[in-house]
Amino acid sequence: MPDFLFPFQQSLFAWAIKKGRGALFADCGLGKTPMQLVWSENVVRKTNRSVLILTPLAVAQQTVGEAAKFSIEARRSSGNLEAGAHIVVTNYEKLSHFRPEDFAGVVCDESSAIKAFNGRRRAEVTEFMRTVPHRLLCTATAAPNDYIELGTSSEALGEMGQVDMLGRFFKNENNTCDTKKKWRGQDGGSGGNWRFKGHAEAAYWKWVCSWARACRKPSDIGFSDELFRLPDLIEREHIVEVKTAAPGFLFSMPARNFFEEREERRRTIKERCDMAAALVANTGKPAVVWCHMNDEGNLLAKLIPGAVQVSGKDSDETKEAAYEGFVSGAIRVLITKPKIGAWGLNWQHCAHVVTFASHSYEQYYQSVRRCWRFGQKSPVVVDLVATEGEQGVKNNLRRKSEATDRMFTELVAHMNDAMRIDSKIKYEKKVKVPTWL
Repeated sequence: MPDFLFPFQQSLFAWAIKKGRGALFADCGLGKTPMQLVWSENVVRKTNRSVLILTPLAVAQQTVGEAAKFSIEARRSSGNLEAGAHIVVTNYEKLSHFRPEDFAGVVCDESSAIKAFNGRRRAEVTEFMRTVPHRLLCTATAAPNDYIELGTSSEALGEMGQVDMLGRFFKNENNTCDTKKKWRGQDGGSGGNWRFKGHAEAAYWKWVCSWARACRKPSDIGFSDELFRLPDLIEREHIVEVKTAAPGFLFSMPARNFFEEREERRRTIKERCDMAAALVANTGKPAVVWCHMNDEGNLLAKLIPGAVQVSGKDSDETKEAAYEGFVSGAIRVLITKPKIGAWGLNWQHCAHVVTFASHSYEQYYQSVRRCWRFGQKSPVVVDLVATEGEQGVKNNLRRKSEATDRMFTELVAHMNDAMRIDSKIKYEKKVKVPTWL
């Protein structure tokens, strides 16, 4: 147990290493990287075998740097296991180059990457981990939109498959309205409305708490928040005046479905990019601008002097160089998509985020938390740029935010109840044994 871990981190790590296969759902900036590195070091010492840490792109190099800071030996690799490498760090895209039998443990950093039930990455990671004895999942957004997504984490840990989880705790009610205890989910792709079975909610949370620990701040698990207080978050909405209405309309109207929303976004690229560029152009301070389409990124790169765009077509080396340049200050404004750079990176030097409206609350949350995280010294300004026609998108984002807050509140409450019950059990109490034994 190294002394560089804070007390609440020591508590989470101690539970995870004793559990052997578990999940840490800790918020951004709470130190998941040092905890998973210490977990890996302990597995190496116990088994004298290697541990593989899987991360999003560019987070791999950041993890190796963190390991060096804490005097833990970790090597980055994009191929086969090298001789003498105990803790190996690679990105998810390189997993096929490794063999599970070479490792005693696997860590999935930003494990929400495997939440999609029908996702290729989820299937690949789950199969790779199936025979590895020690497993750890780390993420701040375990199930941002749907409690049922926790089943993919359980399956990767070998606790219970998602389909089995659905059959045990949930009931499928098609064509029913959502209520406070109903969530839309999937069962092998068939979909449907899922709700808890009668009296199953408490049992469900007790089951989750048997293989996961969650906290958004140290006080969630009984520790002081003194050194982990977030600065103010200032969220501002900017409604763009659309010059050209949709075909058949005299003025802008709220989009009614996905197709109208997509048409609205494409028709208003110039107006929205002009607004985003004006928000960061003359500040002289670091800023990150999140877009969702290539045309948006290309136009923003032209409108903002000195800005650098990171796009999907760039090589891994080019992406990493841009991220490093942004952190070092060589690049003032970084333009990219949330699905490319919104996971795991530490950008506390930046306190200005500009983003376009999107239905994905997870992408929005992660993109904001690159900057608004523990260790940030300044208030963080988030500018959301949207049109009048995207009112439905903003309302959906707000609804998902409220649902996520409820989920974490319930998870932490049930987890603390389970921890209190465990701490009160007196195993040393004498029991009278029947004579026939």
